[in-house]
Amino acid sequence: MSHVPYTLDADDPAAPPLGLIVLSADETIEPEFRRYFADHPSPVYVSRIPSGLEVTPTTLAAMEAALPAAADLLPKGLRYRAVGYACTSASSVIGSDRVADMIRQTCATDAVTDPIRATAAEARSLGISRLALLSPYVEEVNEPLRTAFGEIGLEMDHFASFGEAEESRVVRISKGSIVDAAISLGRDPSVEGVFLSCTNLRTIDAIPVIEAAIGKPVLSSNRSLAWHLKEQTK
Repeated sequence: MSHVPYTLDADDPAAPPLGLIVLSADETIEPEFRRYFADHPSPVYVSRIPSGLEVTPTTLAAMEAALPAAADLLPKGLRYRAVGYACTSASSVIGSDRVADMIRQTCATDAVTDPIRATAAEARSLGISRLALLSPYVEEVNEPLRTAFGEIGLEMDHFASFGEAEESRVVRISKGSIVDAAISLGRDPSVEGVFLSCTNLRTIDAIPVIEAAIGKPVLSSNRSLAWHLKEQTK
């Protein structure tokens, strides 16, 4: 065998890499991100993190210790402009700062975000702070979520939940159910918009229908996370 010479291409500075850590039980965020990033130059590299079949405070907290290993599986030859941790409820239980610390243990990244941090940033950019919350979670998960948003200045006094803990059922909650519940919440004159929580909830096609019906912004875990990751590349 003979060795032949080669040269190396430089990475494209106009397409800084992004990372995404996805729950092993999540069936939704990757197909939605393909659509959110269809016209964006940055590549999004994905790693998975072990997660429970049900969403409970115990299964959410357990992901904290697994974050460094999940981040370590992202390609090593890159410095990431930003890495997103794709779990809203776990971010509320673990805390956004702690999530960032755990990811940075094994991954070279300029920024770390998650749906809590991303939603707050997008809401600020829209000039809103009073959001109605629609979630799929059981109440023991909803409570720390509302607390986490309150601590960063987002009021979510109006809320409703599908009360479902099983991930394989959350992902199959119908578009019609999401639209009907969100419109009911969003029509309250005291709220400035609606937030659809959970990266495993299929929201991308529901959002424009809800916005048209209520005339207010509709944010979601996946939409806000995608928006915030894109913002880091500017």
